[in-house]
Amino acid sequence: MDFDSKSFYIDRLTLEDASSLNRLMIRNAKKFQQHLPSTLSQNLSKSDSEVYIKRKIEEFKNRIKFTFAIKTKDSNAVAGLIIIKNMDWINQQAELAYCLGKQFSGNGWMSKSIEATKQFAFEELGLKKLQIIVHKSNTRSINVAKRSGFTWKKTLKKAYISEEELLDMEVYEIVK
Repeated sequence: MDFDSKSFYIDRLTLEDASSLNRLMIRNAKKFQQHLPSTLSQNLSKSDSEVYIKRKIEEFKNRIKFTFAIKTKDSNAVAGLIIIKNMDWINQQAELAYCLGKQFSGNGWMSKSIEATKQFAFEELGLKKLQIIVHKSNTRSINVAKRSGFTWKKTLKKAYISEEELLDMEVYEIVK
């Protein structure tokens, strides 16, 4: 995926990103624990992030999952992630997951990143449908989804375990 703005760009993760990714996760641990606990738990140290990145590189190569870093222009630091996952090549659909460090929120970075990712998914991967699955309490993510053209489709009852509690999740969708 090729996207570049004045303040950030999107690129594939590399091993050189391990320290930066780990810092992002630790600095935003409270926020990410609630909505991305698995990603957080895999990036609690620099060595954990190295293992995570190696796995993401393999998943990308094998077309299982596509993980991109949102990086700052000034320092090349990882500011967030955007992931195309749960690939269903037969039905030509996948799910988007994303996160952005608190200090980078509110500048339109995630909306622009989703636009670039939609274009990559539809044009490069040949997908026809993308979904964002989010808890109703994550209003920022819901607003990003709506601004990016996704519409609410349904509620998945008791679809996500959070701190030993089953939560309903909302499905937002866009079709090419």
